[in-house]
Amino acid sequence: MKPDTHPEYRPVVFKDISCDYAFLTRSTAKSSETIEWEDGNEYPLIKIEVSSKSHAFFTGKQSLMDTTGKVDKFRKRYGLSK
Repeated sequence: MKPDTHPEYRPVVFKDISCDYAFLTRSTAKSSETIEWEDGNEYPLIKIEVSSKSHAFFTGKQSLMDTTGKVDKFRKRYGLSK
């Protein structure tokens, strides 16, 4: 394998800025910011807007649309049969 071909794969902290939730994982993402983690070490920081702690699908706050009612209205309005 050629040297210096692959990006550096290292521990990185991702922080959800909408709910102040952070997690440590490994990534090749680059960042100029750093943060001190719970273990006392300093890691690169990547700020994100949505994570599993703030996304509606994972928190259970997702609203489901009544698509069957909308389809029936459309069919009725334009005289289409099923």
